[in-house]
Amino acid sequence: MTIEEIQSDESIRFSEFPVAENTTYLAHAAVCPLPSCARDAISKYASACVEEDQEDCMPPNLLRETRQLAADLIGAKMEEIALVGPTSLGLSFIAQGLDWQPGDNIIINADDYPSNVYPWMALKEKGVKLKHLKPSELGRIEPDDVFKLIDSRTRMAALASCHYVSGYRINIDAIGKELRSLGILFCVDGIQTVGAFPTSIEHVDFLAADAHKWMLGPCASGILYVKNETQEQLKPIVQGWHNLLCPDFIAQETLSYKQDSRRYEAGTANLLGIAGHHASLAMLNDLGVHNIATDLLSKRNLIVPELLSKGYHVLNRTEDQENASGIVTFHNPNKDMSKLKVELEQADIKVSLRFLRDGSKLIRLSPHFYNTDSELNRMLEKL
Repeated sequence: MTIEEIQSDESIRFSEFPVAENTTYLAHAAVCPLPSCARDAISKYASACVEEDQEDCMPPNLLRETRQLAADLIGAKMEEIALVGPTSLGLSFIAQGLDWQPGDNIIINADDYPSNVYPWMALKEKGVKLKHLKPSELGRIEPDDVFKLIDSRTRMAALASCHYVSGYRINIDAIGKELRSLGILFCVDGIQTVGAFPTSIEHVDFLAADAHKWMLGPCASGILYVKNETQEQLKPIVQGWHNLLCPDFIAQETLSYKQDSRRYEAGTANLLGIAGHHASLAMLNDLGVHNIATDLLSKRNLIVPELLSKGYHVLNRTEDQENASGIVTFHNPNKDMSKLKVELEQADIKVSLRFLRDGSKLIRLSPHFYNTDSELNRMLEKL
């Protein structure tokens, strides 16, 4: 199955993505509807669970294969992937698991999604200071914006791979390479790109991303990437039977953590969620994330000029494809954007309403690869 086959054959599209039969779903940067492959995997496993032990009947090698599929998607090694759930949890593990010293500082963007702000704010009690980026536009973080904030006490930069409102994608490689050369850790909130765009981790120490957006998986079935050589620095902050050695389920006299990313998985896994996530990851890998990215940029190139011609202001109007994403956010100060969202949804077009600090309301579009040009044109006509 290819993206072209999905888009050109409605019987395939409706079968693989049931939501498309009745709704033009353009809100994948919020919470995705599940594809049928994830639904079927969860249903099959749940049906087996009513007959016997939930762990005994789980698909063979489910956890190992899911780690490998996630690793393949971002170019990591399987032993660098932990299945810990929500992005917020993964980022909190990172924030609380490092040995911070009073006076250390972290470079952040205060206008990132709260999941990538609050965990770092909570380190104030440990004497950690925050250095705030001041982008020229919302989310538009250039490498030099990061580098000029670095000083001798900078321990980490914690950035989003893509801003959740403006859709601006940062240059992960350029930022990460320089940080690594200086011995500074690099943490990435990857939830708005993993599954949609290649998300390089070559120069990244940590990455967290839940499945429920672009990975088309269940809520709270996310991944935590920790680079092999950084795992000794990141101490587990949760302890249980799964991440510590306990032969025959007998507690030992010392804490001996597993020697890979499973050290961050303390207890029983979210098996139903992971079963669905496994199916979604397999689909994404089969389609190819580069192909998905190409399709999303093509959709963006269709949408943006039309919005501008209709008098809307579009955030991140960059023509540089390296910084563009699957997110297109727009507004018009002379129109009630809340009312417009309601009107779109009355026409079975699902979009997201987002806000700026000054109270401005914007509509965010985030189509995925299974959306068609005819759906996008229908949405544009409604505008």
